[in-house]
Amino acid sequence: MLPPGSTIGILGGGQLGRMLAVAAAQLGYKVHIYAPDAESVAAEVTAHHSQAAWDDEPRLAAFAAACDIVTFEFENVPVDTVRFLSGHVAVHPGAKALEIAQDRLAEKTFVAGLGGRTAPFASVPDRATLDASLGEIGAPAILKTVRMGYDGKGQARLGTAADADTAWETIGRHAAILEGFVAFEHEFSVILVRGLDGEVRYWDSTVNVHEGGILATASLPAPPIVAAQQAEARAMMAEIAAALDYVGVLTGEFFATDAGPVFNEMAPRVHNSGHWTIEGAVASQFDNHIRAIAGLPLGSTATRQLPVVMRNLIGADIAAIPALLADENCHVHHYSKTEVRDGRKLGHATWAGAAPGAPPA
Repeated sequence: MLPPGSTIGILGGGQLGRMLAVAAAQLGYKVHIYAPDAESVAAEVTAHHSQAAWDDEPRLAAFAAACDIVTFEFENVPVDTVRFLSGHVAVHPGAKALEIAQDRLAEKTFVAGLGGRTAPFASVPDRATLDASLGEIGAPAILKTVRMGYDGKGQARLGTAADADTAWETIGRHAAILEGFVAFEHEFSVILVRGLDGEVRYWDSTVNVHEGGILATASLPAPPIVAAQQAEARAMMAEIAAALDYVGVLTGEFFATDAGPVFNEMAPRVHNSGHWTIEGAVASQFDNHIRAIAGLPLGSTATRQLPVVMRNLIGADIAAIPALLADENCHVHHYSKTEVRDGRKLGHATWAGAAPGAPPA
């Protein structure tokens, strides 16, 4: 059990790191942010900050020496960085989860190997392979870069095989995975926390609505089909977590279909669709992630009251904060990012126990 006053290192300086740092402070821990970026909204709320490259081994070693345990706030931290740090300090979750989540082909293969239901998929290492893969998978389909890409980036939809050239150019001619189209009713998340002792707890699954490939809202209660498929999806995520010997918060995104829940992707970290848990659950995803990696008892993941709606504030949406603050049921989170641009997540708003715009109880 990590005693109060210890230092938790966080790799990455974005809003997830910021919210983790706040949760850590509430439990009596200091936080040290390590990130190469000049702007770090996470470092604004922490005592220590190292701005250095992911491959700067002397700086990484100094960072490890200053921390009692290390975690990460996004899945694009280089695996080699985590492996290096793991030789100096405990890192949770570990490099294996990060390595699989960074490679869409490895991720789908891993989950399918555990018996998970996925979209049909095929490896597309080059343009020549794309035609053969389309013959195998069929169209419509989605072509995704194997590595990197999030919030709809690094993807192209193919309505027919005739779209192959355009799709290949759209993703920058990178190694890719072709995924067959999945007919679904809703998208939903399974967010779990797994402790050092293997205990697993789950938050209620929100129904997620995306706009332009970016999460717009996550809300409860979820539609009946999501509620009916939640148990099977949870069992799949628990199996994934056990196979990875995972510690911390792990998120899986699923499609609710007539055939049951279809695994889409996982994130080895706290997740945007779980921001509602700060006000909407007894213990938030950020609180429980810190508890898990520190070896503390896990907090209750129960939902406090319904309904719950979390809305992302993207780009110019951030200008709506004064109006949102006038809503007595609304909880506003501003990430303190200075540059406003289309598609950038700048904050979020949550309504717990009331619908957006509803009068006070």
